[in-house]
Amino acid sequence: MAQPGPLAGITIVDLSRILAGPYCTLLLAELGARVIKVEPPGQGDDARHYGPFKNGKSTYFASVNRGKQSIALDLKSAAGRDTFERLLDKADAVVENFRPGTMEKLGYGWESLHAKYPRLIYAAASGFGHSGPYSHYPAYDMVVQGLGGIMSITGHPGMPPTRIGTSIGDLAGGLYTAVALNAALLHRERTGDATKVDVALFDCQLALLENAIMRYTATGEIPGPMGARHPSITPFEAFHTADGHLIIAAGNDGLFVKLAHALDRADLADNPLFKTNDLRNRHQEALRTEIEGVLGTAGTEHWIGALEAAGIPCGAINNVAQAIAHPQAAARNMVISVDDPVTGPLKLAGNPMKLSGFPDPSTRPAAPGLDADRDAILRELGL
Repeated sequence: MAQPGPLAGITIVDLSRILAGPYCTLLLAELGARVIKVEPPGQGDDARHYGPFKNGKSTYFASVNRGKQSIALDLKSAAGRDTFERLLDKADAVVENFRPGTMEKLGYGWESLHAKYPRLIYAAASGFGHSGPYSHYPAYDMVVQGLGGIMSITGHPGMPPTRIGTSIGDLAGGLYTAVALNAALLHRERTGDATKVDVALFDCQLALLENAIMRYTATGEIPGPMGARHPSITPFEAFHTADGHLIIAAGNDGLFVKLAHALDRADLADNPLFKTNDLRNRHQEALRTEIEGVLGTAGTEHWIGALEAAGIPCGAINNVAQAIAHPQAAARNMVISVDDPVTGPLKLAGNPMKLSGFPDPSTRPAAPGLDADRDAILRELGL
């Protein structure tokens, strides 16, 4: 069932639910690992109950759990624990995103598991990690977006706080956990030692603040929202055209000169206010007025053609439908199909990790029904 990939032969026991952990294990499955979801009986992963639904099945769940297997186990029952421990005996890694302390209460914390399964890697993604004064606080994506500072630099000045349009708190946690788990697999391969991976969603938001932390520590000024412009590069933002908006990203002095000529405003390149990026950054509003004065004479499509011909990085602002219909999305196999027996055909995001030597098929196996693989897994375990 697993995809061909560099992680072929690796088995992940996945206790995670909703998004951060399942996104991590989705990436591992895309890289060829076998992922066995261990879910609570009856209810299953919380995400199974999040819409939108199709024929009664959550497509939210289907989007991040495709290509996995499912077995429902009560980890407080003797039979459930026996099966779970047999799975761990065959596994390379266990992934969980419970609140810290939950696994210890079940008797499956890192110390206990490492003593019994010395080659088992333990990967945990939680709101605040397994140390620090907030480690036992619950946290969903929106909480860490707020606490981690990323919402404070999102949106337009003077507007209400704005959430990033995707669940960047959970997704970043899943990405960093997958990166660290792959590094732990390599370390074990080289040394024989298994390690614990401890990823905090809060930490990930700080890591994604990129130059905002540097701007604060270097200048003492607290960054705020700047709409659709870059804080350190100008012109690098969204501009009005006659019929919409256009992104222009002239990231250096040479590109700015090319832009000035493409707009038939060579004088802008010679203007002492705009000669360097630092000067353009200090006079961003004045430059924006000059550029929009030209862009307002024609539509977005016209200007994209003119600027692309001049070698200026630029683009339209697509909605989701337009983004997935972009010819590059098809060329890169970034919209794949899943023939789900419950929902019928689904179109989902493809795998952005392209690896030479491994196929990137246009279809993927469906997300499993709750406990759908019980019989096959139990037979494999000799039960």
